[in-house]
Amino acid sequence: MPTFKIELVPVPVVDIDAAKQFYIEKIGFHLDHDVQSSETTRIVQLTPPGSACSILLSSGLPEISAMQPGSLKGLHLVVPNIHAVLSQLAEHGVNTSDLIEYPGGIKMSGFHDPDGNGWVLQELPAKS
Repeated sequence: MPTFKIELVPVPVVDIDAAKQFYIEKIGFHLDHDVQSSETTRIVQLTPPGSACSILLSSGLPEISAMQPGSLKGLHLVVPNIHAVLSQLAEHGVNTSDLIEYPGGIKMSGFHDPDGNGWVLQELPAKS
């Protein structure tokens, strides 16, 4: 079988600039690209620190533009220390859900972007 990699996930938003600012300033994503290729087409690619997968904020791309802003739910950001991440997000004014600790050492919380797209923060137990 060939190798398949998920490297870009579209995130539907109303205001690309506001979403870009949120993901960079509040969450800490890195800006990879911000390209306005025509009057109606814009592509903004952002990457979470340490990730091989980026997100796409865009306009003018027919199938992606048809996605409802706020409809993305449950995309996981796996973090090494969820308590440190929750503290950092709180310092940046991001509201998060209550921390849930599952059997086996899995810890989860979450947050929403300004459009209502829902993200899950997950800490997995250390592998032995």
